[in-house]
Amino acid sequence: MTRWLTDEEQGHWRAWLAASNLLNDRLSRDLQEQHDLTITDYEILVQLSEAPKRRMRMSDLADRTLSSRSRLSHQIDRMAARDLVAREACVDDRRGSFAVLTDHGWKTLIAAAPDHVESVRRHLLDVLSSEEFAALGEACNQVASRLEGQS
Repeated sequence: MTRWLTDEEQGHWRAWLAASNLLNDRLSRDLQEQHDLTITDYEILVQLSEAPKRRMRMSDLADRTLSSRSRLSHQIDRMAARDLVAREACVDDRRGSFAVLTDHGWKTLIAAAPDHVESVRRHLLDVLSSEEFAALGEACNQVASRLEGQS
């Protein structure tokens, strides 16, 4: 039997959808306008910046960014054309390759990060009280943990 949403639940669900879509769109537009980066570019730069030697196997990067390997490969090609990242062959596995953060990519991330953080603050943190933001984080962690366990 289907457990339909109550009117109140439906309202909360639709509010979540609207807020998450609008927030992602706003953060993307801010990055694009200020630094000519997409939110996906930024996420990849962050992941690589936090990886040992600023490089990561393409398959691991796809998993970390929730991208298909094909989609990530095209994204990396676009970013490599802008000298944000480079590809390196994997010596141990000829079929595998690494995405590597270039010096230009690192400088681009360093320049974009303060503006991105300010955008996150302006569009999310400043809208919520610290208690509301903590509750949002806890709720999102619960959902993410459940979904990661289902992979």
